[in-house]
Amino acid sequence: MLIRNAQFVISNTDPKKAPDADRPEYAFTGRSNVGKSSLINMLTDRKKLAKTSGRPGKTQLINHFLIESETGGKKESWYLADLPGYGFAKASKTDKAKWDKFIRRYILTRKNLLCIFVLIDIRHEAQKIDLEFMEWLGVSQIPFSVIFTKADKLGKQKLQNNLEAYRKSLLERWETLPPHYITSAPDKTGKDEVLDYIGEVNQVYDR
Repeated sequence: MLIRNAQFVISNTDPKKAPDADRPEYAFTGRSNVGKSSLINMLTDRKKLAKTSGRPGKTQLINHFLIESETGGKKESWYLADLPGYGFAKASKTDKAKWDKFIRRYILTRKNLLCIFVLIDIRHEAQKIDLEFMEWLGVSQIPFSVIFTKADKLGKQKLQNNLEAYRKSLLERWETLPPHYITSAPDKTGKDEVLDYIGEVNQVYDR
């Protein structure tokens, strides 16, 4: 897949105000400071499409972007939704509850949402909040894939060890593993694999 154009559309906390559900949509989420904005910028070849910040919890809205791409010579367009990070320790209980409510409402009601990409920092062991969120997606019958981020922060052996440990954690809850990708924003590792997956799903959607 080649990205031809990417532009911001709208930010909101109300799924009813999201763009018309007239094309495929893919959402990106994960714990705060997982590298979500950097990944989105890497995938779209735009340095500042999604705002990056050293302060966790900066994204507090659902940000929609319209992506124009080309797969196998076929032009297509789809939405990329940047969701607020979950699990920000310094957020108040009220804010956490509010964010959780509108994120889950969006996920359950957005008819054109084809996949949730759950971002995981590969440097750390499996976190309860990530496992519980993925389990909720499974119970809710929401398709999702896992994107392991910040692979450049680890050596090859440590990366493989952490990945294997995470796979074992997932298999304690799942019979089979969801699609998963290893990525690094600085060196663009995993870019083609993630975009090719989106391109494949888009082709099915068009049918």
